[in-house]
Amino acid sequence: MDMHKEAEANDKFIVKYRQQYYDLSKFLHKHPGGLNTLKGLKSGDMTSRFLKAPPHSDAAMYLMKEYKIEPEDSQKIKSSHKEAELQEGNGAIRQRPRETEDKNNNQVDESMEHLVDWSKAMLPQIANITDCYDEWVHKPVDRPLRLFGPWYLEMCTKTPWWLVPTFWIPVIIRCAWEDLTSSWQDRSQLAVFAAYFLFGVLLWSFLEYTLHRWVFHVKLSSNSGSWLCTFHFMIHGLHHKVPYDPKRLVFPPLPGALLATIIYTPLSLVLWHPRVVLSGALAGYLCYDMIHYYLHYGNPSTRAFVHMKRYHFHHHFSHQTLGYGISSPLWDVVFKTRIHLRKLRYQLRWS
Repeated sequence: MDMHKEAEANDKFIVKYRQQYYDLSKFLHKHPGGLNTLKGLKSGDMTSRFLKAPPHSDAAMYLMKEYKIEPEDSQKIKSSHKEAELQEGNGAIRQRPRETEDKNNNQVDESMEHLVDWSKAMLPQIANITDCYDEWVHKPVDRPLRLFGPWYLEMCTKTPWWLVPTFWIPVIIRCAWEDLTSSWQDRSQLAVFAAYFLFGVLLWSFLEYTLHRWVFHVKLSSNSGSWLCTFHFMIHGLHHKVPYDPKRLVFPPLPGALLATIIYTPLSLVLWHPRVVLSGALAGYLCYDMIHYYLHYGNPSTRAFVHMKRYHFHHHFSHQTLGYGISSPLWDVVFKTRIHLRKLRYQLRWS
């Protein structure tokens, strides 16, 4: 039993910052700044390196509280200037209880999580915090979120990443197949097909930007109605509140199909080759959703994807009113909402 406890303790990545202790074991591969920037900090004091690093945003500092731990009253923690070590005394280092964090504002140091009950469905609670919803929703946490009470509704809000290509690839092929086969033998017709398909991809990139900027990030205030705050949380706010929820990083196929139908119906009346345009737009959407998931949970090694990952995390934690393009920065450049990242002296990695 003692060996098991010792092995478990050795697996923990505990660091000290400003006289407080944090267990970053579950955060290492999520760290926006990469895994290698935390190298050598295990069981050490990271205060000096933290203060020398580029400033962390308020959102990042808020998220850091999720990993805070505290020793039992009887535990003794010894440290030296050369190496900070965390040793077990009469009690073990334990995770701060969620109950204290949620219900006692005096002990959470400006945390707003006491405003809601994380053990219950979140969506019905949004109406109770509309006066401070916009501030609360942009303070990220790393914990399980239940959106609806009934299990059958909650199940519909969670989507594994592989379900999206499984659903949409056959739809894309079906939309494009008739026009593709009829133009296959004619180069000019094939060029027309390719042009309309690429137009669909471009159309999606514009929809991606406009939806993200003016719908998902609609301006909210303390006077915003409960229905607007609830709608915002359901379609996008939850992603900013719990950005590391792996089952809520891609859009569920059925609501996506409904949205695609609503957008396609009027456009089909004015566009030539509307099914080809639709197939291109859906292909663009599929790439967007897969890229979005990869940016949150992947370990990019190419410069382009490393830049995209950094760009998107800056949108989450530093610049929520900039960087709306995910699969492409094109429209951020056009509408002057681009995030300018500093140059790195070394390559970041996440595994």
